[in-house]
Amino acid sequence: MTNDGTISLEDELAHWPTGGTEALAVQDRLRAHVRREQSGPEPGFAGTVVGVDVAYDDEHDLVAAAAVALDAVTLAVVEEATAVGRVSFPYVPGLLAFREIPTVVDALGRLSRTPDLVVCDGYGLAHPRRFGLASHLGVLTGLPTIGVAKNPFTSRYELPGMERGESSPLVDGSGDEEDEVVGRALRTQKGVKPVFVSVGHRIDLDRACAHTLHLTPKYRIPETTRAADALCRRALSEARAG
Repeated sequence: MTNDGTISLEDELAHWPTGGTEALAVQDRLRAHVRREQSGPEPGFAGTVVGVDVAYDDEHDLVAAAAVALDAVTLAVVEEATAVGRVSFPYVPGLLAFREIPTVVDALGRLSRTPDLVVCDGYGLAHPRRFGLASHLGVLTGLPTIGVAKNPFTSRYELPGMERGESSPLVDGSGDEEDEVVGRALRTQKGVKPVFVSVGHRIDLDRACAHTLHLTPKYRIPETTRAADALCRRALSEARAG
């Protein structure tokens, strides 16, 4: 994996923050590198889409990450990898990426192929500081990324229509701040709660939503996330047992 030429993944990991003040400074520094103007690959492209997810055991100071590559056309699993590490950052809302990214990057690096798109179980721009996990991971790796979350975090939205594919803007802003559209509430299955889609890096919101619909032919949650969630839980269980 290579990044966009302006960020060194190795340097960033070598100087990984251990506290909130440092982490906020990193978010401020890297946020300007997010690219929203690129459209990204088309849904159903000939390539691989990779889902990443993590599972924790804070009692044993363990975090397990999974990266599962799916054929972007058939959604069949073509490769999977896991990594287990130590939790090295405290739990702070809005800074969860700092707990997860080192182990996620490790898992991605164990794949034999470079992902054409990465889907994160979390946020990209739909984050109070406009730099959630999907954006952070995308900037560090240079890969196109999207965030598909199960809840809206601090953002607001109107319920979209009940049919699959209907959506509504996900907005953030309060007080003197003007409301900003940071993603969409997207209905992936008829009558089922929406998911919350946001741009991570090197993809636009229309295409991020189109990918999310392509990845949810049967269930509310993308197949990428479902596969990665199951795998990281297994990896964590095996790490505990070992």
